[in-house]
Amino acid sequence: MAIDVVDQVLGLFPGETIYVFHEIVHNKHVVGRFTRRGVVFVERLEDIPDPRGKIVVFSAHGISPAIRQRAAQLDLFAIDATCPLVTKVHSEAVRYARQGYQILLVGHRNHQEVIGTTGEAPAAIQVVESPEDIPRLAIVDPHRLVYLTQTTLSTDDAGVIIDALKLAFPHIKEPPSSDICYATTNRQHAVRKVAPDCDAVLVVGSKNSSNSVRLTEISQTAGTPAYLLDDVSELDPAWFPTGRETVMITAGASAPEDLVAEICRALVQRYGATIEQRELVEEDVEFHLPGALRKVMVERGMTPAPARITMPVVTIDQYGASPMPVTVEGRQVKSTGP
Repeated sequence: MAIDVVDQVLGLFPGETIYVFHEIVHNKHVVGRFTRRGVVFVERLEDIPDPRGKIVVFSAHGISPAIRQRAAQLDLFAIDATCPLVTKVHSEAVRYARQGYQILLVGHRNHQEVIGTTGEAPAAIQVVESPEDIPRLAIVDPHRLVYLTQTTLSTDDAGVIIDALKLAFPHIKEPPSSDICYATTNRQHAVRKVAPDCDAVLVVGSKNSSNSVRLTEISQTAGTPAYLLDDVSELDPAWFPTGRETVMITAGASAPEDLVAEICRALVQRYGATIEQRELVEEDVEFHLPGALRKVMVERGMTPAPARITMPVVTIDQYGASPMPVTVEGRQVKSTGP
């Protein structure tokens, strides 16, 4: 959805420089492609020259209210592309803080998402990166505690910390539903399920993508070597010593599908690989575009469509082979993606 927002803004404002606060998603190819189209990425709103009326898009990771207020002070035209699943965590933080709870935010302290969430209620939130942080927490009332989580964590890692929190604070409250996003959870589940049957796992994603790094860690924990690569240029023949290995390919949530397809083509061409498609969970999700962008589109006579999440169709032209449909967990799976 966030990538689609920037793409549509470029089309709606031809000739204008589009600024994005922080990387729109943590993927170097996505950022590079937008940079080549003239998008400027900034880490400080003050780095936008003559900001009055300039267009700034807030990244998928979310921002603090202070950043939103600063954008208004600078008279920027702001379009918020925060992932709706991150917005959910922000809303929970605000609600629990207003109810007088102390909030223990499980996540990586320096990640943009955690910085943004903490900014919603800085006096009420403490970040917990590991169980070792728990003894250092300043708790006022153990009966008025709640935990929230960064959306891109490994469910295994988050579970270890949450279990430790529950042991230390038996009355700690949990959010109404899991904060870890469905795309992250589904990919992690797939790696846990499929990796033990493979000789290697390839994760298409960038080194600064939290959810991509977690996928490699989960595979390694399951006993299968995993390699994180941005694109086909990083394929290493040493990963396939016999040329007859069974290889699982997955991707971080923001990795463009053409990068996955290109790697599939390379394996087909170099090793005569066949593609077996497994779909453990059917994803059918829609997010609406941000209100500010929808308003501009309506003003220009356009009908904003929801950003639909769709599975890619595997074809010989795109992937170098047709997929073999397989039965996963007792049901026939449609041949719609690798």
